[in-house]
Amino acid sequence: MSKHIKSRDLFLKVYCEDTDFQGFVYHANYLKFFERSRTEFLIDNGISQEKLLNQRLVFVVRKIQINFISPAKIQDALTISSTVHKNSNARLTFSQVAKENTSNKILCSAEIEVCLINLETNKPKPFNNDLLLLFS
Repeated sequence: MSKHIKSRDLFLKVYCEDTDFQGFVYHANYLKFFERSRTEFLIDNGISQEKLLNQRLVFVVRKIQINFISPAKIQDALTISSTVHKNSNARLTFSQVAKENTSNKILCSAEIEVCLINLETNKPKPFNNDLLLLFS
């Protein structure tokens, strides 16, 4: 059984540009916040997306399940937390949560599955050993 890895929390502040006309975080921006957290996980673990791209390999989102619980507002301080689980040698699932820092209230949660694909074939490609070793 593969282990779950808790990634470093990402801290964000909600700016005007993140909000809709009601002053709440626009729903699609949670996906951006979660993307930043996934990218930081890779960086923190020495996985260079630039090097992968040079090898014609990229991570793509395969599936998203998202729950909008309560809206974040302008100037809220947020924490994005992620836990990563290896599904196979070519797929990872990120369990991600956005919380408001003052209340610690969960605002949004998501299960996001990503896979590594070969850009030439558009087919899944096994992770390199550096990434696989994280889960051993």
